[in-house]
Amino acid sequence: MEPSHKDAETAAAAADPRAASSSSGVVVQVREKKGPLRAAIPYMPFPVAVICLFLNTFVPGLGTFVSAFAVLCGARTDLPDRHVCCVFWLNIAAALIQTLTAIVMVGWIMSIFWGMDMVILASYKEQGIPQQL
Repeated sequence: MEPSHKDAETAAAAADPRAASSSSGVVVQVREKKGPLRAAIPYMPFPVAVICLFLNTFVPGLGTFVSAFAVLCGARTDLPDRHVCCVFWLNIAAALIQTLTAIVMVGWIMSIFWGMDMVILASYKEQGIPQQL
C-alpha cells in the first residue's frame, strides 16, 4: 500500500519545521545564566568600553583591570546583591586570569571576548535596552 498525498505532506511538515503551521502559539524565552565573573562586567559608557576592548586586544587583561575601577566609580553590574568591593575584586581576578593564561593564548582570546562583552553591555545601556538575566 502506497502512502497517500496527505501522509506525504504531514511527513514533509514534520521534517521541515518552517513548513509547519505557525499558529501553534508557543513562545520560548531563553535566558543566559551568567557566572559570577561574567556577571561582574560593568555597564560602562560606550567610549570607555571601546577603550577597554582596545586595551584587552593588545595587552590581555589590561582593559578588564581598567573596568574594575569603573565599578568603584559607580558602574552598574549584573550582581546587585554583591558589595562593590567584591565585584571590584572579581574583575581584578578576571584580569589576572587573562594575563596569566595569555601565554597559552587562552587568556588573550578570553580577554578579547571580555572586551566585546563590555562593548555589547555598553550598547545595551546606551540604547536603553533592558538586559535579561
